[in-house]
Amino acid sequence: MSDRHITLITGASKGIGRATAERLAKQGHLVVGLARSAPDGTFPGEYVSVDLADQKAAGQALAELTARHAIDGLLNNVGIVQPSPVGEISLDDYQAVFDLNVRVALQAAQAVLPAMKARRYGRIVNVSSLTIVGVPGRSCYAAAKAALVSFTRTWALELAGDGITVNAVAPGPTDTEIFRHNCPVGSEMYNRYKAMVPMHRIAAPDEIAAAVCFLMSEEASYITGQTLFVDGGASLGGQASV
Repeated sequence: MSDRHITLITGASKGIGRATAERLAKQGHLVVGLARSAPDGTFPGEYVSVDLADQKAAGQALAELTARHAIDGLLNNVGIVQPSPVGEISLDDYQAVFDLNVRVALQAAQAVLPAMKARRYGRIVNVSSLTIVGVPGRSCYAAAKAALVSFTRTWALELAGDGITVNAVAPGPTDTEIFRHNCPVGSEMYNRYKAMVPMHRIAAPDEIAAAVCFLMSEEASYITGQTLFVDGGASLGGQASV
């Protein structure tokens, strides 16, 4: 395709979202980012500050963006963790985790689908997580990320005839702001996550972004409904128990 791709990224200001934005911009995409934090003037594209936890505000921002842009790429990246053992999970935290991780992905997909269907081309990538294979203290987060895998498989079946591919990337431990907040460097949790990984290190956000950008590319035209673990081998098992 010769037209310039326009890609929307949720949770675009930091971590995997920002790393993906940088890569896609270098590849010639017009990148449109949504995130709660204020723009710092260095985002490599158009940036809209909006609290995606606010369903009405999110819907308004998405409507305004899709009125201006024929978006043909979507990275559903925004998320929240709220770690807690099962017996201590509050229902408010449960609802917040599912709302931001799952509802926003659905809302964003619904917003961009008309333009993708009209163009008969689209790329949707959902950011899942290694935690879907089971990690203590991550009940809500893992379940929400597993829901994104289910979205991925179902949407892929529904949209294949429209030229739209839908895939998921499941990162292992990655050096993002949210990971560092929950697992400070040198902490017991940091060391336990590191011990899960056969490569014995935490990923850089750009390593995850590289996989996302491939699935966003025209070259990935025959890949749909898949979940790609980008985790240094952690999903293979056989490592130190967490």
